[in-house]
Amino acid sequence: MGGVALDMDGGGVPAPDGGWGWAVLAGCFVITGFSYAFPKAVSVFFKELTREFGVGYSDTAWISSILLAMLYGTGPLCSVLVNRFGCRPVMMVGGLFASLGMILASFSTSIIHIYLSAGVITGLGLALNFQPSLIMLNRYFSRRRPLANGLSAAGSPVALCCLSPLGQVLQYHYGWRGGFLILGGILLNCCVCGALMKPLVAPQTPSALDPGGAEAAEEEEAKKPKPKLLDFSVFRDRGFVIYAVAASIMVLGLFVPPVFVVSYAKELGNEDTKSSLLLTLLGFIDIFARPTCGVIAGLKWVRPRCVYLFSFSMLFNGVTDLVGSQARDYPSLMVFCVFFGISYGMVGALQFEVLMEIVGTQKFSSAIGLVLLMEAIAVLVGPPGAGRLLDATKNYMYVFLLAGVEVTISAIVLAACNFLFIKKKPSAPEYNLEKISDDGVTHLSKEQPDTTGEEEEMKNMKIEVVAERKEGEERDGEEVREVKPGQVAAGPQEVGKLFKEPEQNNETATCPETCL
Repeated sequence: MGGVALDMDGGGVPAPDGGWGWAVLAGCFVITGFSYAFPKAVSVFFKELTREFGVGYSDTAWISSILLAMLYGTGPLCSVLVNRFGCRPVMMVGGLFASLGMILASFSTSIIHIYLSAGVITGLGLALNFQPSLIMLNRYFSRRRPLANGLSAAGSPVALCCLSPLGQVLQYHYGWRGGFLILGGILLNCCVCGALMKPLVAPQTPSALDPGGAEAAEEEEAKKPKPKLLDFSVFRDRGFVIYAVAASIMVLGLFVPPVFVVSYAKELGNEDTKSSLLLTLLGFIDIFARPTCGVIAGLKWVRPRCVYLFSFSMLFNGVTDLVGSQARDYPSLMVFCVFFGISYGMVGALQFEVLMEIVGTQKFSSAIGLVLLMEAIAVLVGPPGAGRLLDATKNYMYVFLLAGVEVTISAIVLAACNFLFIKKKPSAPEYNLEKISDDGVTHLSKEQPDTTGEEEEMKNMKIEVVAERKEGEERDGEEVREVKPGQVAAGPQEVGKLFKEPEQNNETATCPETCL
């Protein structure tokens, strides 16, 4: 037939948890690094841009803001494109956009041209790579998914440690125009990463090889309802709504300390080089914190409570901001950066893992787009709002206090709402056949799970199901022919099978009715 092999929800294929998934993980590592580190890496060119176009630092700072706004704000658009065309083609087109934006920016004659090229076009290209890479990672990993998310998230600090020095070298040797042109060529590697996102295809069965079976399979596939391009039904899930609200509050203050910590150190009288080392220290700690947290989240007794681990990491980050606001010298800022790097890495490793656990593979492509859209508003409000507070108070302590309060509130909202409003469904009781008495009454024993606080008599409760019913006493009005116990001969296996039917959702029906 030709055409594009769509990877809709993984095609119902179980996650391989390895194999080609490691290549997918490598691609996600690179894409995550480009997406998060690139808006910060281009800041090394801001000084030359101010001289070239005669603008202020606030004007050049809009380049990074537009990049982040496109990365987060185009989430629903990415979801629609992925659900329509699949992850691989969307990522390869996104790689072309990301590269094209930086190449066009190298020929800019005004700051507005850079806003449109390096900001809008490159930002859109990075967004078209970032979201599909997370979707493919979710489809290739299930049991090892926390570890995979941790390793993928480590791409952000690694890329930041590489791209920032590279940008300085390019600026020194080739100027900002040559640097933008070379960075545009480097972003073409996004197309290579997109090519690694091979769709999962179910193995062919013998019936599919038969022409008649293939036609039947095609007819059955045609009868299936087409997936929604953007599934808003995720808002019916309480867990998703709680996560989206908590994540939006968290983003208000999460990115504030890395933006202001260097300026805070300079305000205390430290040299520029010495102050910049704080970000290097933070990034170095972040590199190891993310995979380590992924390993911890994958432990058997931790993974079912992953949302509470995420809440703890947010609380850890918020408390670190609150304590760091009292720093008055360089050593105390170094200690702050160590603990902030640990907590920041934990948040980065868990934020999408928790979302995958809440909505599942089928709705993740729509859920992540909607969450990123909500976070985009917070990203545009958070750092500028903290800057306004700094202008009004002239004191960095209030900036860090505000960030700590916002992140702490998000942690409390996530943990408290999940504890109060998300209830686990009780497991269905199991019934064991004991005997069929001469009076036609079947005795079943109901086995309850071993839980504390339940009365002992519930474990031995007997349920009697009457086998002989008179005509007219049926609830649904159907007539049942009366059969005496001696007229039917059934072996133990047949009787056991009789009581196990019908099955619903792979669980034995809780109230079996039998006519013998």
